[in-house]
Amino acid sequence: MPYNTTAIPPRKEVTGQAQLPLSRVKKIIAQDQDINICSNNAAFVITLATEMFIQYLASEGLNMAKLERKPRRNIQYKDLANAVSHQDNLQFLEDIIPKTVPYKQIKAHAAATRANLSGGAKAPAADAGPEDAHPTAPRHANGKKQKGRGSTNGNSSIASFVGASGAKIVSEDDASVGPNEQLQDEIRRANHRDDDDVHMAD
Repeated sequence: MPYNTTAIPPRKEVTGQAQLPLSRVKKIIAQDQDINICSNNAAFVITLATEMFIQYLASEGLNMAKLERKPRRNIQYKDLANAVSHQDNLQFLEDIIPKTVPYKQIKAHAAATRANLSGGAKAPAADAGPEDAHPTAPRHANGKKQKGRGSTNGNSSIASFVGASGAKIVSEDDASVGPNEQLQDEIRRANHRDDDDVHMAD
């Protein structure tokens, strides 16, 4: 953390010098293939406009920081994101400075998208809120969580096999079928495919 965090106020008088390095701005402009030649005067004006834009964005972020319940003097990312979402003239920055989203919501949205793409039914995350998207341990009447019971031989119960989308990986029917029977069933399904040609209507 820097020891000197006091803000430097913008200069009121015109000095004819820019705070940003002019040579670096020229290099950035030279990278653009659409611009063949840029004069020194144009690069200087672009540098000053960039400084003014940075000052404006910082002041809008500071206004958002002051509007919170506990006003702050330091600007955070969320202040800039709020300023971009609330100010119409900063809307072009929505892709660059988006609002942050909790990881739980992203995970639930990704699980719902995966479930829709796989052709299955709606994932529980789409129907319920982000808190209900993940299965929790059952509760007793006194409100305490109860631990999931594992069966003997170290195998956990069928209900504990839950994927990222909240869907069971192992169904109740699969529990009674042994591995040999399951393999034979898969072979039977593979052999009875309809490999005949499909007759098209003329």
